[in-house]
Amino acid sequence: MNLWTITAVLLLAALAPCGWICLRGSPQRPEEDVMVRLMGLETAGTVDVLLLLVLAERLHRTPFFDLALMLALLTFAAGLVFARFLERWL
Repeated sequence: MNLWTITAVLLLAALAPCGWICLRGSPQRPEEDVMVRLMGLETAGTVDVLLLLVLAERLHRTPFFDLALMLALLTFAAGLVFARFLERWL
């Protein structure tokens, strides 16, 4: 086990709180529930990009770098579209 593998496992574990936020939202403040869920989704996308970059370096697979780049662009665009769609609640 080297440093890249340990980092990948830690990033994979960091996805659990993001999923929890996406599923549960903010029970204390229902008026901010949609915004909190969107924040969890965006954070999960960022962690996914970092995870793919770490795995690409660990496995020496060049296509994973391209996949991480495309995921970063699509995550940003999808967040904007999702926010626009939910604009009436934000």
